[in-house]
Amino acid sequence: MPGPLHGLRIIEMAGLGPAPLAGQLLADQGADVIVIDRAAGPADTTDINRRGKRSVVLNLKSPEGLAAARALIAGADVVIEGFRPGVMEKLGLGPEACLAANPGLVFARMTGWGQDGPLAQTAGHDINYLALTGALAMIGPGDHPVPPLNLVADYGGGTMFLVFGILAALFSRSRTGQGQVVDAAMVDGVPALMGLLHTFHARGQWAEAREANLLDGGAPFYRCYATADGQHIAVGPLEPQFFAELVARAGLPDTHRADQNDPATWGQRRADYAAVFAQKTRAEWEAIFDGSDACVAPVLTLAEAEHHPHMAARGTFLRVDGVLQAAPAPRFSATPAAAPSAPRAPGADTESILRDLRL
Repeated sequence: MPGPLHGLRIIEMAGLGPAPLAGQLLADQGADVIVIDRAAGPADTTDINRRGKRSVVLNLKSPEGLAAARALIAGADVVIEGFRPGVMEKLGLGPEACLAANPGLVFARMTGWGQDGPLAQTAGHDINYLALTGALAMIGPGDHPVPPLNLVADYGGGTMFLVFGILAALFSRSRTGQGQVVDAAMVDGVPALMGLLHTFHARGQWAEAREANLLDGGAPFYRCYATADGQHIAVGPLEPQFFAELVARAGLPDTHRADQNDPATWGQRRADYAAVFAQKTRAEWEAIFDGSDACVAPVLTLAEAEHHPHMAARGTFLRVDGVLQAAPAPRFSATPAAAPSAPRAPGADTESILRDLRL
């Protein structure tokens, strides 16, 4: 099956980070994504964000390359670009020019700081965007913040809001016939993800200190513990009935059920629980909690995750040319996505794409 986005054409300006992931996710669901690359090169099957895409190499500083880019954009539904503000305009491919030639175009722009504001022209990375949104201050042990890889700002606050913006703009176009610019900024997306935490804060239920709250490792029933073999388990029974299951199966004092949510008890209980979970191996704890509602899971490595029975049963991971990666998500009942194809070499489709443009 071709996927739910079959027939949608997207031009992606080659770049790094959240914009290429957005293109990959859309390609996974059947969109025809053409990457405009700067230079040809060999195929890299480990560059997962390029899977399912075609590639054309264009010199955007030459009249011929610029004309080809304009022709591609004129026939596209969406443009994705992740440059600093003003770069596309300097190339002669800014939204004003592109929308004039293609009024239904969705011009999707991905940046960290946004298209305007005092920091719009400065460099930054996931850790910087998290720092300014208040998110980074809430993550990590009590003595220092810890960047959560680049999952939260780059891909959570960036890619996911870029994709959301593209699809929202396409829906609007289906009703109005008009395209528009999507300004997706990581510093906007991250706070939008934090609604629950803003609620806790507004209600006085969130301390400014790290490792002192319900969801940041402060609660003894929502954190990771080392096991006897140097591995870890993740413990997270927030609801009282699930916590009761944890208490029973782990052999914890039954009296803990009465004051589960009393922060005054948490410091000592973190130490007590750590001592209990250190008495058995990860595999032993897995067996004890298997099939229960105690909300306990092994902390798996990437290599282990592929083989976990649940992940294997769902086919969450797959290998393309031997490279481990995620299967397309989400899943659709009527228009399931096709199996991903391996990343093609930059420039591999230049000849066929230009031939189709009759250039």
